[in-house]
Amino acid sequence: MEEDQELRSGEENEESLAKNNNYSSAEKDRLFNNEFLPHITSMYNFAYRLSFDEDDAKDLVQETYLKAYRFINSFQQGTNAKAWLFRILKNSFINEFRKRSKEPTKVDYQEVETYYNSDEVDETITTDLRVDSLQHMIGDEVTTALNSLAVDFRTVIILCDLEDFTYEEMAKILDIPIGTIRSRLHRARNLLKERLNKYALSMGYKDQNNKP
Repeated sequence: MEEDQELRSGEENEESLAKNNNYSSAEKDRLFNNEFLPHITSMYNFAYRLSFDEDDAKDLVQETYLKAYRFINSFQQGTNAKAWLFRILKNSFINEFRKRSKEPTKVDYQEVETYYNSDEVDETITTDLRVDSLQHMIGDEVTTALNSLAVDFRTVIILCDLEDFTYEEMAKILDIPIGTIRSRLHRARNLLKERLNKYALSMGYKDQNNKP
């Protein structure tokens, strides 16, 4: 039922794009070339991390840019074009690729957020990956660990720790409250660190939770 609601949400958000401004053809071309195209590499990386398939990622990016041009009148100049594009790509992924059942069963976020908003949580173990000791761990192990996460957990780490979106921007991209962003990111970082812990210790990295 939750997945059906999110699918409907993606479809409704797509429909809501078709409104607002009335740019001329020249203005549309300028916006597309100057505001949208510079983000094509980030778009492909995001699409590939969602789909794990090069062809599907290329299709997602192509579909996103087609929709971006089609609904360009809804883009407000001066706002974050990258966040706007990521939102379209995310909705396309929900509408098209989850319908093909390529992703595993979704996580029960209500249960997760109930626990991770409780007093039992140790906030010190969910520091930003950009300033955590894991920033020195680059390679296949990190990529494999990230890719092993459920898509919803994987997505918040990508948006926050790899793409540098703010919580507010992430909330708009994913169409969920900021509180949900925080709790989902909290859990995602813990899951990622659990998967990396043995490797980190074997490579001589100190356990940040057992400092003297």
